[in-house]
Formats: sequence, C-alpha cells, structure tokens
Amino acid sequence: MKALTYRGPYKIRVEEKPDPRIEHPNDAIVRVTRAAICGSDLHLLHGMLPDTRIGHTFGHEFIGIVEEVGPSVQRLSVGDKVMVPFNIFCGSCVFCQQGLFSNCHNVNANATAVGGIYGYSHTAGGYDGGQAERVRVPFADVGPMIIPEWLHDEDALMITDAFSTGYFGARLGHIKEGDTVAVFGAGPVGLAAARSAWLMGAGRVMVLDHLDYRLEKARSFAYAETHALSEIGDPVLHMKRETDHLGADVVIDAVGAEADGTVMQHVTSAKLKLQGGSPVALNWAIDSVRKGGNVSVVGAYGPIHSAVRFGDAMNKGLTIRANQTPIRMMWPAILDHIRAGRISPREMITHRIPLDDIVEGYHMVSAKLDDCVKTVIEVSDS
Repeated sequence: MKALTYRGPYKIRVEEKPDPRIEHPNDAIVRVTRAAICGSDLHLLHGMLPDTRIGHTFGHEFIGIVEEVGPSVQRLSVGDKVMVPFNIFCGSCVFCQQGLFSNCHNVNANATAVGGIYGYSHTAGGYDGGQAERVRVPFADVGPMIIPEWLHDEDALMITDAFSTGYFGARLGHIKEGDTVAVFGAGPVGLAAARSAWLMGAGRVMVLDHLDYRLEKARSFAYAETHALSEIGDPVLHMKRETDHLGADVVIDAVGAEADGTVMQHVTSAKLKLQGGSPVALNWAIDSVRKGGNVSVVGAYGPIHSAVRFGDAMNKGLTIRANQTPIRMMWPAILDHIRAGRISPREMITHRIPLDDIVEGYHMVSAKLDDCVKTVIEVSDS
C-alpha cells in the first residue's frame, strides 16, 4: 500500500509499505478514504517529539471503510463506513471507565501519561496512522463509530480530532453564561474552540493570532472578535486593556508546542529538545486570564518539561485544565449540534489534495502557504 513515511526531521515521503494485518482478535483493517494533516503532525515532522522512528506513518485524523475484522469484533462489519477517533483505547481499564479514553492504561507501554494515538511516535504507542491507504484499528468495538447516513463525510473527518479538540477546549474552560473567552491560535482547533464557546454561553469571544487570513477565518467561521498579534504589542497588556484591566474569564491555549517565541525558546525547544515545545502561548494564557479564572490547554506539548510560569498561575489562583481529547466523549453533543444545523465543521477545510501530493501538502501547512487552514487528504473513493 501507499503510505506517508517519516525519514527523519523535516523528511517525509510517500512509499510502498506492507498492508497492515489483523494482529489481535479485536482488530479491524480500515481502507482509508479521507485523512487530514493536523498542526500537531508538524511537531513530528520538525523532530520535536522523542522516539519518532524512521518508517513511521503519521496521521491521526481519518475515516474509511472496514475491509476486515478480527474474530472477536461484534459491532463492525466489512463494508461499514466509519470515523475513527485519534485515541486508541481499550474501553475497560480504570481510566477508560472514567471516560478518560485519551489516558487509557492498556494501549501504550509509555502510558504514565497519554494513552495510544494513531501516527504519533512511540511515545504514544508507536501505532501507524491513517495517512495511508489502509490502517490497523485496534479495539475496533470501542473506538470507531459507523458514520450516520445524514452526516457528511468531511464533517465526520473533522470530528475525529480538530473540531472535537476545540470543543473539548471550550468545555475544559467551564464557560459560564456571559463569560469573556480568549483563544490563542486561529488554527482549526482554535477556530473550533471559539465557535464552541458561543454554544456554551460565552458573552464575548476573542481570537488572537499573527496571520491575517486565519483571523479572517475566525471572523467568518467562529464569529469572533480578532486581534492581530503583529499589531497589538504585548498581548498580555492588550488583553488587560480589553477587559477593564482584569483579564478574560477563560483563556484557551490552542497553539501548543510551536508557538512563535524568542530565539532562546526556539533553540531550547526545537533545536536542543530541552523543552517540550515553546511555552509562549501558555504563558500568555496564564498572564492574560483574570485572577481565579480558568485556563484550558488543548495545544499539544511534548512529554518533557517546558518553562511555564507556574508561580503566576499559583499566585493568581487559576484553574488549569488540560488533556488530549477523549474524542468519543465529545461526539454525542457535537453530533446533536451538527444535526441541528448549529455547526458545520467541514467549513474549516480550505484545501483538498491526493495522497501522492502529501509531501507538498505538509510544506504548505508548515509554511502557512496559500491561506491554508485545514488540508484534507483524498486517499480513495467512498
């Protein structure tokens, strides 16, 4: 089969790999029809996550058709069209029983923190991802969901991670009626977080980013106020001025490890791997939220330490909530919103390219070319 493969930092290519096979009675093999490039895939491409091995296939956002099932699979059949959450989870461990599917204890040998994730290095279990013609799906009875007939395929694809993660980010903020919510980052997750904040009762939603075309998307898709980082000077002081010098009630970090920062932050994170990513956006969030406010972190960071302003967080009495999104927990509410016409996640998509062009697609996403917000990989026909 054709698949994207990692060849080292900044080096990927499409090549032939052996088809995946059933390795456990609970496995399924899914023929991928659509996948997507996620901003957190860039952390892998840029060598920011440890133990990303040569030959690994990226891709944790995908939908497809079930081609084969293991003898223990009962809820899926060959021919089913499914959307697959980016989390791999067993459904029965102590954490899964609490709904913490992203922290499953049975799917990752390094599971002191995160559980399993498709296509996200061996720190997340080493599972090949969906930027390929086929993918092995473990625990097929608890992860994938048959796509309802009324749901557009691209809406289904967007809720395998990006939109669901933004929705989760807004939920982690414990938004109350009338709250002022600020979102750092106008990528797909930030856009989804801003749009979702309205659904949860926000009275004011602001999005901060340094790219004008993404801010335009925040206005058209998320109906948010926008603030260009290139124009406002110190974003913390700006946020104080915008909120009677108190700070926002809720701030969502939807940027994560590759936030633009100082030369030293770039060298220590991206080059020397001494930090799990640049802490710039998270520190802005901590300093621009009001005392006693809530900070939600859904931007991805690496598993090693970052130079976070924890003293500020402690002394301000902040509540900080963070996690990889337990995707299946988000789907019931999100599907209700989609069916009611309140949201259409596929409106975030700006580009569609074939699998053969995915290397150029990564370059486009990484370099922010052609006003790219979200790129879909067209792998095969439905």
